Amino acid sequence: ELEMGTCEITALDRDLSHPWRAITRQMARCACRHGQAAGTARAKPACVDAQLIASRQWCGMEPCEEGEQCALLRNRSGWSCMRRLGRIKTITVS
Repeated sequence: ELEMGTCEITALDRDLSHPWRAITRQMARCACRHGQAAGTARAKPACVDAQLIASRQWCGMEPCEEGEQCALLRNRSGWSCMRRLGRIKTITVS
């Protein structure tokens, strides 16, 4: 049983078959409080304000690691985390 307000990763799949690109699929299980939903904070599964999820304001969760800048994808299907050296992580929600 998960402690209220916490999350755990239940499945992690990495595909390194593409040069210069790694595709990672992650599933998590969360026990969130009322008004919260499963999301991402500082690149880890977390319980976040449910309104951020409902409105697809992904960057409001502060999903990127420290030192990275968050940008919404044009169709709001996810976000990108960018570092100064040009490394970009793109996250889509399904």
